[in-house]
Amino acid sequence: MIQLTRPICPNPAALQTNYKQSDNKAALQAACADKCMYCETKVSVAYFGDVEHIRPVEKFPHLKFTWTNLGFVCAKCNNAKRAKWAEETPFINPFEEDPSANLAAFGFFISHRRGSERGEYTHREIDLNRVELVERRRERAELLRNLHDKAMRTANVVLQAAALAELERELAADREYSMVCRAAIGGLK
Repeated sequence: MIQLTRPICPNPAALQTNYKQSDNKAALQAACADKCMYCETKVSVAYFGDVEHIRPVEKFPHLKFTWTNLGFVCAKCNNAKRAKWAEETPFINPFEEDPSANLAAFGFFISHRRGSERGEYTHREIDLNRVELVERRRERAELLRNLHDKAMRTANVVLQAAALAELERELAADREYSMVCRAAIGGLK
């Protein structure tokens, strides 16, 4: 999970009756770089993506059409989260805070930072370590490790510079699983 910048609501009039309105959904999707705001999976590769109520409508019906209560997520995170909410330990909202204050990557897993109940609640209840997700993170991190190894093995400075530049692009915040991949490569540099 990475820190996100909430976009300006492109169609506030439509938001009043349709929180999933296409312009607004597209703005949330773009702000998330087409990644689920929770698990960092590229969403549109396999699914349309969901507009998520950060605070669930079942418990906060007055926030149903509130722009700051909406995010962009994959179906699996949306289904895992559902109407869960603990007021004393609310889910991490990457639009309002830096998730790395509460979550960290350990290998291919996401865990909470020591003492962060919000981090623990978020990764456990949204199931951020489901088997297929950990496997996809592992595959992505290994691909980037191989790219890093290629850069470190070559004696050709031009090839090394090209490989390192490609690695930097692949570690950018808009790439899939950037939190885990940065942690995996950061230990190698």
